[in-house]
Order: sequence, then structure tokens, then C-alpha cells
Amino acid sequence: MSRQPAYGPDATGPCPCTGPSHGPHQDDDRLVGRAEAAVRLSGTDPRRALSEARAVLELTRRAEPAGPYGEAASVALRASALAARELGDLELAEERLREAIGAAREHPRRVAQARMSLVTVRAQLGDPEGGLRLAGLAERHLTGTDLARLDVQRSVALMLLGRHAEAVRHCDRAIGPLDEDPRFQAGALLNRGLAHAYLERYGRAEADLARCARIARCAGLDHLVMLAEGNLPFVAARRGDIAAAFTRYRAAEETLFGYPERLAAMRTDFAEALVAARLPGEARALLELAVPELVAAQAHAAIPQARLSLAQTALLSGDARLAGATARTAYAELAAQGRTAWLPLATEVVLRARLADTADRPRDGFTDPAADWAPGAPETPTTQEEPGSPKTPGAPGTLSASGTPSALEASGSLEAPRSPDTPGEDLITELVACADELAACGWSAASSALRLTAAASAVRLGALGRAREQLRIAAATATRPLVRWHAVALRHHLDGDLGQALAAAARGIEATHPQCVADDESSGDVTLQAGTTHPAGAGSSGGATLPTETAHPAGDADAGSSGDTVAQASTGRTGGGAASEDVHAPERDAELRAHAARPAEDLASFGLEIAIDHARRTGDAWAVLEWSERWRAVVRGAPPPFPPLENRRLPVPLPGDRRAGAGLLVELVRRGDELFAVTADAGGCALRALGSYQAAVEATKRIRYGLRRRVLRDAGHPAGADDEAVARELSALDRRLLSGPGTLTSPGSPGQGAAGPVTIVPTGALGTLPWPLLPSLRGRPVSVAADAARWFAPAPAPPGGDPLVMSVAGPGLDHAADEAAMVAAAHRRARRVGASRAEVLRALEQADVLHVAAHGLFSPRGPMLSHITLDDGPLMAYDLLTARRMPRLVVLSACDAGMAHAPVDGAALGLAGTFLDRGAACVVAGVVPVRDDEAPALMTLLHTLLADGRSPAEALALASEKTAVPGFVCFGDGRLPAG
Repeated sequence: MSRQPAYGPDATGPCPCTGPSHGPHQDDDRLVGRAEAAVRLSGTDPRRALSEARAVLELTRRAEPAGPYGEAASVALRASALAARELGDLELAEERLREAIGAAREHPRRVAQARMSLVTVRAQLGDPEGGLRLAGLAERHLTGTDLARLDVQRSVALMLLGRHAEAVRHCDRAIGPLDEDPRFQAGALLNRGLAHAYLERYGRAEADLARCARIARCAGLDHLVMLAEGNLPFVAARRGDIAAAFTRYRAAEETLFGYPERLAAMRTDFAEALVAARLPGEARALLELAVPELVAAQAHAAIPQARLSLAQTALLSGDARLAGATARTAYAELAAQGRTAWLPLATEVVLRARLADTADRPRDGFTDPAADWAPGAPETPTTQEEPGSPKTPGAPGTLSASGTPSALEASGSLEAPRSPDTPGEDLITELVACADELAACGWSAASSALRLTAAASAVRLGALGRAREQLRIAAATATRPLVRWHAVALRHHLDGDLGQALAAAARGIEATHPQCVADDESSGDVTLQAGTTHPAGAGSSGGATLPTETAHPAGDADAGSSGDTVAQASTGRTGGGAASEDVHAPERDAELRAHAARPAEDLASFGLEIAIDHARRTGDAWAVLEWSERWRAVVRGAPPPFPPLENRRLPVPLPGDRRAGAGLLVELVRRGDELFAVTADAGGCALRALGSYQAAVEATKRIRYGLRRRVLRDAGHPAGADDEAVARELSALDRRLLSGPGTLTSPGSPGQGAAGPVTIVPTGALGTLPWPLLPSLRGRPVSVAADAARWFAPAPAPPGGDPLVMSVAGPGLDHAADEAAMVAAAHRRARRVGASRAEVLRALEQADVLHVAAHGLFSPRGPMLSHITLDDGPLMAYDLLTARRMPRLVVLSACDAGMAHAPVDGAALGLAGTFLDRGAACVVAGVVPVRDDEAPALMTLLHTLLADGRSPAEALALASEKTAVPGFVCFGDGRLPAG
């Protein structure tokens, strides 16, 4: 590991001791005072503190460590250590603090002070238990305010262990006695605020951070002010208030400009909170900025943890190769720093990345048992890998924290193996070994979840005995009811009892439903939290296997450093908007945490897989639809939208009936690469296999590319050639998805429903398909939704009177102003509004229909970073979260504004999804680029039809057919008129 130079570029030279000497004790007193000044300086100007500490050490070099200058040397070494830690070199900090302990053998109080500073260093090096032992030793020789300072240090180690309630108690005890020490008092408030955040006491957390900032600002402790304000986005994101989180992030980014290491640390913290809020793309974008900044700043302690977080977000985003490579680098860095407790987390990402590279990998459920085995069949002995499939050679390695070679080290290499069709026996062995290591290091939830993955992989290999053993361990050791029920469901599936497997999976999903979490001071239901638990923490909860969340407590307050604290993440974002125009307040988002729980998603996905198997045997398509909706509901953090249905049938709608289930529902589901369609209406429900999901995705990509070539005229070919190619692709995909028997006809009455409204609930990347262009859907009212919640819910009665329509024309488009004027002219109650962010946000809260003609940019890797360009800058997707009300209908005449690829089904992100999540009933938006000169014709006719009382889906179908302008889709529920 490289180390910071003793003299920074801005350090002053050593100040020689001046004045007459009156003996060693007086000299020592002066040097002690000078060393203590260096300690105080280490937090605000660490390079100068290093210079001053070296000057003192030069003057004490002639003395023996335990001689008359031993006290001054010890304090100077401690100052050097604190400055080194502030500069990110934890190894050097530990070395200097141990030297400080040796130099102060005749001064017990100085030894205790050095041990006190060593508490957080050991904790940040991955040994929080060792830090607490040091605190116990230091406590014997400390009194008064030093004991209070020790409590602040202890709180860092306790939070690393997930013991957040204990951390709060220690900070409570410290804050009062530290009234005369603003540095430590502010640090105690910072740490207590973060502990409150982990306990879901968000009001207290924000109050403590605000008070910390006030005290630090008055005392001139700018570094603590930055830490307090830099943690506000983290708290807001954990609370589920994503709009406030991004707003505070932008403010903190400005505050931390010029402090690249602290800015990078803040980005890392915020990114990991975003992962818990199911925004991995946005998190990855921040981490890709943060990691190089940390490397440039030589922030050695923070680099591997940030890199591990990047690996985890890459895996969540589907980039297994980047995840594996980044996790291997993080593993090497953590190992070099001796942070053994973190090594299994890096190993887990590497192993999961290897699984992702195998064909048809499991999602912690049995997606495709071995070809020679079926549920209920006799178990077969463990099979060996196929000939020619090399096993990773074993090699001796260093011992992990559990006392056994780590999974990566035991393999002899950090390189990923070739990708076989199924995971080999060696990979399953490594998965089990990693689960053991995770358990030994205290990451119990991650261990249990990985055992489920190992069991699934063992089934695919045919090693059913091994699978049962892992399921037995998982069921016995899991701390979360959800994981235990998942293991039980898997065991029933092994026995061939699909009914009991479904019942167990349902019990597990029920265990994730929040009860009463609205009270801000409630500690919350720990079983809902997502993210890996903390080592050996009594207060830690089970959760997902990937997200690892850090935030920065004050650490050693006299150094002003930011201690790395790891904790669970559990946040929510507002679920799909109901018919009411009011939206959820941020304080209520704590009730929606289940959508962030990756284990719940895995269990719901497994339930869906069982339901598909069950339907193939029994023809029960309703079970597939029910579990598909349950999975999507888990993502939203809401109960399934199914009403109580007698005999699983919807009431037959009468003409003009506004009851649930109007029109035809086609919901796509997948199991591995298998794609299915569930069709439902008042006549019943049917299931149809559609073939390969990946083939449909590739066709969607070709269609989108062909439309882009046609629309932008950028291929150098005649438009007719592009039209013909797109038409062929659309026809082929239509035959695959919709033209087969039973897909677009009433399940109960074949041949019926051929012209009524259709609601499509796509899966994965098929959400980006321009569905209205498929031949079977041309001219039909088509809505594309993230789930069937609105289809099942009774439609609200339309408001009386003419709707208030507002139109906006953004900059840089030649025809936008004319389009906005024509839109306003089409309606009885309409007006233009300015294209500023403030005016548009106000219009959102006033209009019944909002039309925006502006440039739009979809960010596929960070949908919340999508935006619409306005006169005074971009209107970001996360800005929409601040709106207290949404129009019933939003029309986005902007490029790619509707394109959204959700990380999991049910989470409709991007601009269209954000409008819908905040309460809009319907969003008309493009999924391919739109020509500025073509949009006005389509939009003018669309609004003319809307003014005549047509529904958005019907109006879009007619307008698209008459103008031949392709690419717009009606998202949400487009079956009801806007007025």
C-alpha cells in the first residue's frame, strides 16, 4: 500500500524549539503542547498536522521512548496517525498509534488516548470487535470528558456491528459532558444521527445532523459541517424520499466541491442508499464517478469498499463481467488491508457473477431442474462435471476469518472459469464455502440467501442430497421468516408437492408486509430491511445478498475523519398511483419498504415459477396471473391488487360499465428464457407459451433500431426500405407474441373481444416495444402498464366539466411552439405555460391534462436521471417526486421520453413511470425518437379526439393510424376519457 508523504505540498516546515531551556520537564511540556496543537490541527489541515508532528518527533528523537520526552513523542505520533487517517491511510495510522502506545509506557492516560483513537481505526480496517476490546482497555485510565470521547469512538464500532441502539445510548451519554468540546460533541451528534437513520427514526436523524452542522459551523469545523450535510442525501434516500435525496445531493455536491475525497465518499454513501431504493442504475453512475476520485485522492480505506459497492451495483444491473472483475480487485485490496471480515462479500459477488455467466442461471429458485429429474423423482448421487470441463485447481491460501481457506483463495485463482451450461460441482462447493465464510464473519442474511442459491445450483446439477442439506441449514439459521419460508418452499418443490410449495412461498411473501411503520420514531420491522446484515450485530436484520450500505460517522472527532459505517438499507419509493390525484407523502414511504427487499423478489419469482409448473399440470392460469402480480407488487412494496373474486372470475361488464376488468388483459411472464402470456377478461383466464424471451428482446431491438433509422433518416437508405424491414419484424414478432390461438381473444368466449381495449403488461425489455404498431393491435385502444393493478381496480368516475389543459413548448425545437398553440386551441379550457422548471412543476399541480413539447433524454442506466430540457435547465425525473398532485393525463411529445427498462418487473421507471408512480392515470410518450416536423400533426389530432371525449388509448390509436407517425405508446390506464 502506498502511503501519504510526511510533508504535503502545503505543509509548513518544522518550527524549531526557541527560547531558553529550563530542563527536560519544561521542554517536554512545550513539546506536548505543540503536539496537542497538531492533534487539533489534524482534522482541518492534516498535511500541516503531519509537518508539525514530525517537527516534534525530530526534537524528541534524542530521548528514549520512555524517557522525559516520551509523552510528547506519544502525542505527536497520535497526531501523525490522525492526520494519516484523515488522508485515507489507515495502515499508517494504525502503525503510528501503536508506536504512540509504546512511547507512552510511563503515561497511562496517553496510552489510553492512543488506544481510544485506535478504536475507530481498527473498526475501519474491518475489526470492530477488536476496536471494542481496545475501548475496554482504554476506559480504565480515562476520566471526565475523555470517557465521553471514548463513547463517541465506541459508537463507530457498534454501528459497524449493526448494534445501532447501543451506539445511540453511548452517544446519548457523551453529548452532555462534551458541551465544552464542540468537535467531539458535533461528532457524537453526527454518529447518533446516522444510528437513528439505521433504526428508521428519520426525524431524529435529520435533527441530529442539523444540530451537528450548526455546532460545527459555529466552531469553524468545516469538515464536520460537510460530513453532516453530506449525509443528508443518505438519510433522505433511506427514508424513501428520493426527491429530497437528490435535491440534498445536489446541494452537498456544491458544498463539497474542491474536496474530492469527501465528495466521493458522499457519492458512495448516497449510491448505496439508492441501491436499497431499487435504483441500481443511478447508484452505479455515482459509483463510477466516486471510485476514480477515491483512487486519485489515495483514500486507501474507502477505495475497496466503494469498489465492492460498484461490483454489487453492476451485478444488479446485469453486467456480470464488470461485477466479477471489479469484485476481484476489491477482494485483493481488502486482503492487502487485512480486512478479512469483508472478503466473503467480495467472494459472493464473484461467484454470483460466475453463475450469471452460465446458461439459464437460477434466481434462488429451481428454474430448470436437471433433465433426468422431476419434482418427486428419486434422488440421484452427486454428478461430476462433464469431461473436458476443467475444475479449478485447489491451492493453499491464507486463512479466512472462519479459519478455513476462503472460497477465492482455495480456488488458487481469482479468474472466472469457462461458462458451462450448468454450474459445476466445484462452483457449488465454492458457493457453500462462501456461505460458511459469510456466516463465520457475521453476514448471516447473505449466508442464508447464498445457501438458497447453492441449493438451486445443486438441483440443476442433480445433487439433490446436497441441495437438501443446504436448505436444511438455511431454514435452521436464517434470521428472517421470509428466507426460512423460501427454504421450506424449495424443499416442498423438491418433494414434488407444488401446492405446499406455493403455500409456503405465499407465507413468506406475507411476512414482508409492513404493519404500522408510519410513526417516524418507530424502529421499524427489521424483517423488511434489504441489504446485507452487519457482522455479529444483535440489532442487524436479514436481507438481500448484494447491497452493502455505508455512511460516514464522525469517527475520531479530534481528527474530523469519516468512519466507514456499514448497515442495512431499506427504503421505499411511492408505489403506483391510485385513482386519486393526491400522492403519498414522503413520510408514508416507510410503509413501502418491501419492494426494496431482494429476497422477497426472489421468493415471489420462485412462486411464479412454481405457478407456471402448476398451470402446466392443472391448467390453472389464474395462479400464474396471481403470482405474476404478487411479484410485481413486491417490487412496488404493495399488496397484490387482486380483489376477492368468486370462482376466480370477474363480473361480466355491461355496456358503459366501469367495473374492474374492462377489456382484455395480456400479461407477459417469463421463467428463465421461457416466455408466456396470461390472457384474462370477464370470460376467464388462459396461459400460452410464447417461446424464447431473448428472441423477442432481440426482435424488439431490431424494431426500435429500424424505427430510429426511418425517423431520423440517418442510414443513407430510402425510407421505404426501412419501412419494409420494420414491417417484416413487426409481423414476425406479432405472430410470436399475439397472433396465436387464445392470446387476443376472450378466454371464455373465443372470437370475442377482437376490437375492444387491450392492456399489455410486458416483462423486462419488452416494455420498450412500440406495442401499438404490432399488426394485431393496430387501430385498437392499447395501454401498456407495469402491472395489472388499475385493470383489476374499479375505474373512477370521470370528473364533471371540461378538463383544464396546459401546454408547454421547450427550447431548441422549430415546431414546438406551434404544436403547443394547436394543442391549446383544441380544448375549451386550455392555456400555454412557460417552459421553466418552476412553471412546469406548478402546472403539474393544477392541470387535468399536461402537454409537453420538448427534447427528452432517457437514461437507460439511471432512469431517475432521465430529463426533459426546459428553458432554465433539465427537469429531472426525480424532480417530479416533489409534486403534490399529478394531472390525470400527461402527454410527452419528446424523444424517448417513455422508454424505460425497469430493473425488475413492476417498477416502471423513467419519465413516464415517474409520472405514473406519482399519481397520473395515463402518460402518452414515445419509445423511439420523434421528428420535430411530424409530431405536431399527430398531437393536434390526438388532442382533437381527446376533446371529443375519446379515451387516450383510443385517441392515440386513431391519430397514429391517420397520420402514420409511429412510436408513441399509451402508458398506464388509457381506457378512460381525460375529461
